[in-house]
Amino acid sequence: MVRNILRLVPIVCLGLFVLLTSLHLPQFGGVCFILFWLAAAILARGSELGRPFCYPLVVLGCVTSSMYFPGLYLNWFGVPTTKFVIPVLQLIMFGMGTQLSLADFRQVTRQPWGVLIGVFAQFMIMPVAGFLIATTLPLPKEVAAGIILVGCVPSGIASNVMNFLAKANMALSVTLTAVATLLGPIITPLWMKALIGTSLDLDYMQMTWDIVRLVVLPIAAGLTFRALLPKTTKKMEKHLAFLSMIGLLLTIVFINAAGRDNLMKVGALLVFACLLHNTVGYILGYWLAKACRLDERSCRTVSMEVGMQNGGLAAGLAIGLGRAATMGLAPAICSPLMNITGATLAIWWRGRPIKNDNNDENDNSDNANDSSDKEPLAGSTSLLPEVNEDALCSKP
Repeated sequence: MVRNILRLVPIVCLGLFVLLTSLHLPQFGGVCFILFWLAAAILARGSELGRPFCYPLVVLGCVTSSMYFPGLYLNWFGVPTTKFVIPVLQLIMFGMGTQLSLADFRQVTRQPWGVLIGVFAQFMIMPVAGFLIATTLPLPKEVAAGIILVGCVPSGIASNVMNFLAKANMALSVTLTAVATLLGPIITPLWMKALIGTSLDLDYMQMTWDIVRLVVLPIAAGLTFRALLPKTTKKMEKHLAFLSMIGLLLTIVFINAAGRDNLMKVGALLVFACLLHNTVGYILGYWLAKACRLDERSCRTVSMEVGMQNGGLAAGLAIGLGRAATMGLAPAICSPLMNITGATLAIWWRGRPIKNDNNDENDNSDNANDSSDKEPLAGSTSLLPEVNEDALCSKP
């Protein structure tokens, strides 16, 4: 009975939104639209299939609030909220570092071909696809540059959680994320300079330093912290995961509020561009891995790693370049969008067992030894609120 009533709440909220908007009461309609997303998130939380969509739905609700009431998110305690983004992202990367170890890089020698294909696919497919999409669609120059930026950054930590859900090659997933992240300070600025050049006045050396301070230094600190204080690190995992969830949510909301006026002009087109970019990554990543004769489990892993970029890092770089309201819009849109598409793809694959699965598991037996026996990266749970704690602690 209660469940049936809860199912009606999102429908009622959506109906009120349409009614109040048609009566030219946008503020009240906006409140109902916000409640629609939050009610949908609560409803999703109650089912196993819906749980991975809970956090993205909460993000959409908060993004909606930033569009209707941007003043709530522009300044906190007399400080522009975009100034909080960098330390928040550093905290997320620190959490990622506490879940990594040198053993995670062992997969480079155990599956060198898979790692090589995955890294190559990620740093070739996404930058080129982003450039083609950005230059084809009629978007403002700096907003379009944000799509290219998303394509040039390494994979997002959410990809580890999605691969976990999809029962993919977790050892390869963790290794690809770690290797691509460490290559980011070199490859991301080079690609941005090659694809954008002098059409925008960007400081590429500053971008390199921003990636180092946003990614490399916090991850190194996390690795060191774990090595020196392993017991404390274990106790902090859930807290870091929760803080990462809140941190990424605030990052997206702050950037959307700062760029609201620009987003109102190009919102639908930008959403389409981000969705197209994301989908191209999944498709080409999968078929490139297939063409290189990787096993099915690894093909699914490469597809997810290629399609899901680190939107938080791209947003931080846009802020570092002083372009949060323009270049920062695409990363802010892509982050929740990638989690919705990633969760959908993961659930679809999860329901389609791999033929000759025993052979694949033998080929990928290192999964159980290296990465599948532990939770996905703590920071990655920030993007999926989603998988319950018991599920995260079990093997896929």
